[in-house]
Amino acid sequence: MKTAEINELAVADLVERIEAEKANLNRLKVAHAVSPIESPAKIRKARRDIARMLTVLRQKNLK
Repeated sequence: MKTAEINELAVADLVERIEAEKANLNRLKVAHAVSPIESPAKIRKARRDIARMLTVLRQKNLK
């Protein structure tokens, strides 16, 4: 998800999206532990997306 798309989201939508992405990351980690997934880059991308969303959420809360 691009930063511009994240900036357009409302705070409530952003919180919901963060929770969904965290759940997705947990599923990816479990799947990778059971049998290695094809592309570990998916885990890295998920972590970075969550970090981006948390950063934008923090910025919105400080305004």
